[in-house]
Amino acid sequence: MKPVLSLFSCCLLLLAGCNSEPKTAEAPASAATPPTTAAAPAPAGKQTILFFGNSLTAGYGVDPEEAFPALIGQKIDSAGLGYTVVNAGLSGETTAGGRSRVGWVLRQPVSIFVLELGGNDGLRGLPLTDTRKNLQAIIDTVRRRSPQTRIVLAGMQIPPNLGADYATQFKALYGELARKNQLVLIPFLLEGVGGVAKLNQQDGIHPTAAGHRLVARTIWPILQPLLQQPTQASR
Repeated sequence: MKPVLSLFSCCLLLLAGCNSEPKTAEAPASAATPPTTAAAPAPAGKQTILFFGNSLTAGYGVDPEEAFPALIGQKIDSAGLGYTVVNAGLSGETTAGGRSRVGWVLRQPVSIFVLELGGNDGLRGLPLTDTRKNLQAIIDTVRRRSPQTRIVLAGMQIPPNLGADYATQFKALYGELARKNQLVLIPFLLEGVGGVAKLNQQDGIHPTAAGHRLVARTIWPILQPLLQQPTQASR
């Protein structure tokens, strides 16, 4: 399989500097997928699936080919589908940070945009109104820049450490945003993985390689139908 393209490049330090949110909930970005020299465009004739998220997407603590975006890429290759996967995960990213960098990652045409952000907001107890506004702003930016791009929203849940009401409202905002914007929803990205000790690293947050395999299995039945639908490349 061809390696998953990475958006970590010499611009990574600039991106990190532009993100004013603290990185206390996760490891620094330099600990995630190693940077490459450039964000290469998709090969001729292929469309792009861009995974835009935090350290879960970046594959913190596992080899790049073990992270779920790379595993999705393997499934795509096995199915003979004409898509290239780009991993735009950044460790420590919040929805505010994602809002500030989404324009940069949309410089290349994207057919499917998988949005996986919010977990760090929840772990830090950030106001849900801000999380909602930031996710909506990211969705609006994708729609404005590339109206033909199909957006998949990855739902997230958090433990009730900050109160049951906060955790319940946090979980609900993903479904609400998906309905409002007519997005494809992954109800819970870490289904069967979150809270399972043997499927997570010692921090209890980041999946092991085995955990990433289960995440890929959760995503694939939702993503596969989109890949088989006719679509036009984004402008």
